[in-house]
Amino acid sequence: MNIPRLILRNVTGRKGRFIFTLLGITVGIASFVTLLSLGGSLKDEVKRQAGELGANLVVTPKGWCAYEQISVLTGEQLPEAIPFDEVKKISAIKGLKAVPYLTEKTAYKNSPVPVIGILPEEMKLFKGWDIGNGGYFTSAGERSLVIGSGIAQQFKLSPADELTIRGKRFPVKGVLKETGNKDDIAVFMPLSVTQELYGVGDKVSFIAIKVDDISKIDEYIQKIQDTSNVAVVSDKQLLKSVLSIVGTVSLTLQLIAVVAILAAAFGIINTMMTAIYERRREIGILQAIGAKQRTIFNIFLLESGLYGLLGGIIGVGIGLAFSSVAAPYISQNEFTAFMKGSTLAVNFDFRLVFGSILFSLFISLISGFYPAWRASRLSPVEAISYE
Repeated sequence: MNIPRLILRNVTGRKGRFIFTLLGITVGIASFVTLLSLGGSLKDEVKRQAGELGANLVVTPKGWCAYEQISVLTGEQLPEAIPFDEVKKISAIKGLKAVPYLTEKTAYKNSPVPVIGILPEEMKLFKGWDIGNGGYFTSAGERSLVIGSGIAQQFKLSPADELTIRGKRFPVKGVLKETGNKDDIAVFMPLSVTQELYGVGDKVSFIAIKVDDISKIDEYIQKIQDTSNVAVVSDKQLLKSVLSIVGTVSLTLQLIAVVAILAAAFGIINTMMTAIYERRREIGILQAIGAKQRTIFNIFLLESGLYGLLGGIIGVGIGLAFSSVAAPYISQNEFTAFMKGSTLAVNFDFRLVFGSILFSLFISLISGFYPAWRASRLSPVEAISYE
């Protein structure tokens, strides 16, 4: 008795049932792999973008929630709530460098564009920017723009071109070299000019701080809070806050994928239970030629496992392919706006691949356990006399 050939013949004997049962587990695993792959890559990118911020501490107005903290990484528009006098007080603390941001927004050719007000020299030193084309601001009140490389490529802009912001035309002074973060898709102008243009007085959105001695981070936080009525969050706290939101959304989507896999599991149970009733005579013949209960059990269990193995392999392939196709479009929603200006890389993770295949196999074997037990418990007389 050639058991492998028997298993393959039984599983593929009814092609329609085989295909639809296989599709169930394949779709479930593909969804699971897609969400895990994109979720893991998304978390890696969040960590990278947080590192690119270049700040050990971020000073925000009191009462900001996690979603507003996400906007610190995305470069999205934020409320102006910190007076510049507070910036001066914090900057006077020894051992730290404070750089204010005023984040606003404009539109160019019907596309939203972040506008960030900065202190030109301080920001250039803080970020380590290099100019790829043109020049840089020569004064803190210069009425011109420096743009990211992504903006220049998207709108085909170069030095001497002009952008209209809130009805006023500003020349492009220079284009930054590619940074690989949100700076590539932003327009920068001197802080005083931005404050005047947007009518926000002397206020800024938040302050990025780099400290000289990272071991004294708690001491710096206390000094800032004693000096000014603001909230202070460390880069690790900011990252944790953002990742908690990303993780919650990712977990929710993964649970939905697990539901799809469980639905596929019930499909396997139904297929195997139907197979028992259709193959009672075959079971009886196997018993008559000496097959033991264990052999019958193993045959049916391996048949269900074959669905899981094939579905897992195909599902992983589809999931990874779909992840690669979907990744570039993730940046087109506000929640994952920190992806703009960079490409989300879907990494080929062997643990994800083999783990998903094993998970699929495990679910299928569990699903096939009861039908296999039922098949093995049929008495020879009951099985062979079935019409």
